[in-house]
Amino acid sequence: MNPILYHERLYRSEATLARLRALPIVVCGAGALGANLVENLARQGAERLTVIDRDRIEERNLSTQPYYRSDIGAFKAKILVNALYRALAVAVTGKTETLTATNAGALLAGSGLVVDAFDNSASRRAVSDACRAAAIPCLHVGLSGDGYAEILWDEDYRIPSETGDDLCDYALARNLVLFAVAAAAEAIVTFAASGDRPAHTITLRDLAIRPA
Repeated sequence: MNPILYHERLYRSEATLARLRALPIVVCGAGALGANLVENLARQGAERLTVIDRDRIEERNLSTQPYYRSDIGAFKAKILVNALYRALAVAVTGKTETLTATNAGALLAGSGLVVDAFDNSASRRAVSDACRAAAIPCLHVGLSGDGYAEILWDEDYRIPSETGDDLCDYALARNLVLFAVAAAAEAIVTFAASGDRPAHTITLRDLAIRPA
């Protein structure tokens, strides 16, 4: 490779890493999507990470979420924070609070980017409303029961109706979860690097990943 091109690419990569390190990212939800995404971002170099989740770990979570049997009963956010500090010495901030329409503005204040990885429409709506009110960029990541995932920015997102489905705890959904997490992480890196907002839809049946 031409050494000039190599050093230019290296410089751009280092500049992207610096922007990712400096970007305050709040991930809402520490379930299958949120917890795996926080881990992915931390391993990619993000250093200003916050995760918000009130739930405790249950046995049914273990098939798709990065927790251990010994963690059952503990708060997801606390376990995730401790695990990433032990693994990477990254100090993620964990908040074991219920995000509502009343406190969303305070919980998300100061964010450079908010990622909605919640599994219910009420919480998604609270995140969306708070981000719009404060002009905070917001990325929504979600799954549906028919092998479909979407990674959409708030301006193009439509909050789904509440169905009561809990796809994230279905063991065979793990492949779709990991595809969605990878696509979301790539969208976040691109946003950190350039401000661009790529969106994706994923169809697991034919392994199709398309611009949204």
